[in-house]
Amino acid sequence: MWKGKVDSIHIAPAAKAPTQAVDHVELIPGAGLVGDRYFLRQGTFFKPEPQHELTLIEAEAIEAALREYKVSLAPGEPRRNVVTRDVPLNHLVGRDFMIGGVKVHGIRLCEPCSHLEGLTGSPVIKALRHRGGLRAQILTQGVIRVGDAVTEPIS
Repeated sequence: MWKGKVDSIHIAPAAKAPTQAVDHVELIPGAGLVGDRYFLRQGTFFKPEPQHELTLIEAEAIEAALREYKVSLAPGEPRRNVVTRDVPLNHLVGRDFMIGGVKVHGIRLCEPCSHLEGLTGSPVIKALRHRGGLRAQILTQGVIRVGDAVTEPIS
C-alpha cells in the first residue's frame, strides 16, 4: 500500500503556451482538465484519445533530473498536469487510482520527447527517460486540489 499527494497542478491554455500553476482544477471524463490545452482541443499532439486527458509526473523525477543531470526544471516545465509526491507512477499503468475524490486509470508511460526538449532548452530526454510520468484516463468527474491524497482505490 502506498499513499502520496498532489504537489502542484498545471494547465496551459494553448499549445506551446507556458503552463500556469493552479490550486485546483475540474477533471471531466472524455475531455480532460477544464482550461487546459487538450480540453480546449489546442494541444500540440491532440488526438481524441483517453491517454491525452491527464498527465502526471513524480516530483522525485524532477529532483533527480537536477541531481543526476544538472537539469533544473520548475514543476510546470515538464508540461505534465499533476506533479505528485510519493506515488509510484510507473507502476500504475493498467491500474485505477484516486486523486482526491476523482478516479483515474493509468494508460501508459509519458516519455519525454524532442518537442519538450525544444520548449525547455534542456536535455530532458536523457534526464527524464523512464521517469517522464504517466498518461491517464479520467473515469469520474470532480475537482482535484493541491495537497489532495493520491491513493489506490478502495475496493
